[in-house]
Amino acid sequence: MKGKQVRMNRIMDSNTGRTVIVPMDHGVSAGPIEGLTRIREAVSKASEGGANAVIVHKGVMAKGYRGNGSSLGFIVHLSCSTAFSPDPNTKTLVCTVEEAIRLGADAVSVHVNIGNGQEKAMLSDLATVAEVASGWGVPLLAMIYPRGERIRDEYDPQMIRHAARLGSELGADIVKVSYTGTPDSFREVTEGCDVPVVIAGGPKMNSDRDILEMVKGAMEAGASGTSIGRNIFQHENPAGMVRAICMMVHGERSVEEALASLGACRNTAVLEAAGKSRDARHAKP
Repeated sequence: MKGKQVRMNRIMDSNTGRTVIVPMDHGVSAGPIEGLTRIREAVSKASEGGANAVIVHKGVMAKGYRGNGSSLGFIVHLSCSTAFSPDPNTKTLVCTVEEAIRLGADAVSVHVNIGNGQEKAMLSDLATVAEVASGWGVPLLAMIYPRGERIRDEYDPQMIRHAARLGSELGADIVKVSYTGTPDSFREVTEGCDVPVVIAGGPKMNSDRDILEMVKGAMEAGASGTSIGRNIFQHENPAGMVRAICMMVHGERSVEEALASLGACRNTAVLEAAGKSRDARHAKP
């Protein structure tokens, strides 16, 4: 287990035991969406903000987009589907643990949707990846969501609680699930799972406060961090949003302090833009 712990320390803060992950695997399912059109820039912004790790597919990993700092951890996502599939909730493996290792991955991840008609195949894939990853000492993050024809409410706390426990029982080292809406209901999720739980960011939110209040609630409930995508890489200041979330996850700072940090970042960006514009106007022909 020593090798696995070394790699875990690359994707989680060894002092706090928590992590801020930025998933950037959306290009396969949805194409080059806003915020990920220039993937190298997106990775650099996450690194600049102090993220512990990003989640990417093997093609991005192969191109060596390490961002602005070598300390950024890389998690290679092994499964996917596209928005054009007759059943986009059915995920299929597109990379192996061994291939991810050859590319330099610090960890791997697998997506499973329970309550789906193809749940059996996805659970089998998760179990296989867990066995292989364990043999190589590679941490496994399992993204598990209640999504499918048998699911009425994918944010039902009891369903999320089951999803998290399922990941733990089948060998995941970290489980990623949706936030249930309140600290009390999410505490049931973390208390029923004996591995670190991180929250997904979900759809793009309306305000910075909404995002940070969600982070606050999850951390109060015992979450070990976040795995937020669109609400970071589609933000007007991705690095600033990562920095604000890191303040809360690792520094246990308040929502107001994190918002103040974001405001300061926004003001700095405006001043820098104004300075560049002024310099351009006064540049010699």
